[in-house]
Amino acid sequence: MSNLIRRTLVLALVFVAGIAVTAPVFAEEGSSSPTATAAASGQVNVNSATADELAMLPHVGQATAQRIVAHREKNGPFKSAEDLLLVAGIGDKTFADLKAYVVLSGKTTLSGKVKISRTKG
Repeated sequence: MSNLIRRTLVLALVFVAGIAVTAPVFAEEGSSSPTATAAASGQVNVNSATADELAMLPHVGQATAQRIVAHREKNGPFKSAEDLLLVAGIGDKTFADLKAYVVLSGKTTLSGKVKISRTKG
């Protein structure tokens, strides 16, 4: 095998390994060791989800979930996903991680807590 092909294969493996390392991680309730998956599946309807369902979003705990529900009850349904930025405890970084799981209509289908690690930088 030529040196160029070998180097290309090594770079491809490093790239694929990098994707696997940065993929979202899920943990079952009560599980001590989360497992990595290639992509998260499911969504949370922020206009109808309970606080427990909202707490499945990445970087959203029970307190923030309660604030989302309170904001919705006080101001009516969210008109855009970006309206979550109006809720105390949700800033740009948190919103960037959770927006892929947020919908404004339909069923909540996310079935477990989404865990995403943040890298410093």
